Amino acid sequence: MEINFFGQNLIELIELIGYVGLFAIIFAESGLFFGFFLPGDSLLFAAGILAAQGFFNIWLLVVLLALAAILGDNAGYWFGQKAGPRLFVRDDSLFFRKRYVKKSGRFYEKHGVKAVILARFMPVARTFVPIFAGVAKMSYRTFLRYNIAGALLWAVGMTLLGFFLGASVPNIEEILTPLLALVIVLSFLPVVLEMRRAAGEEKESFPVPAPERGKHLL
Repeated sequence: MEINFFGQNLIELIELIGYVGLFAIIFAESGLFFGFFLPGDSLLFAAGILAAQGFFNIWLLVVLLALAAILGDNAGYWFGQKAGPRLFVRDDSLFFRKRYVKKSGRFYEKHGVKAVILARFMPVARTFVPIFAGVAKMSYRTFLRYNIAGALLWAVGMTLLGFFLGASVPNIEEILTPLLALVIVLSFLPVVLEMRRAAGEEKESFPVPAPERGKHLL
């Protein structure tokens, strides 16, 4: 079994794209609305493991990835400010889904400024929350502070986790596939829990009318 992205082995893909490709992917996933499908968590973790094997310089890698995450969130924030409420009436397309914007909006409303950090660890949300922060006109100084903190925790943290595991676990390449699969599953767990919570709230908000109150709800 291999972890693939668009038919390409993830490790081979990282080796192929190098520093520039990693920077571009993390930048896009962090704030460009079409970047929600990119494999950020597993990419960071795998890049850290490759750095432990000498393929990357770990210090250059973490600086570039942190910078990509910070600048990507900034791009999303300014796009949100520019687009404003028009973003919610945009038609669905291959790289845009209004439901993702709405779910990220609910997440932002629930957690406030902390959502900028928390969303880093949630696929899809990490792309749309900075955009929604821009739409909501969050203070840029506040956004930037939480943006930097989130980038350090996520981009640097995930990469260093892979690096230290790669440096301390002998023959880690033999268990690399299940490790990456575990990272992917864990990264989507918050999304699943949030979807279940949102579904429960919708049921409570729209109760089915009792039979004696009528057969139809208009």
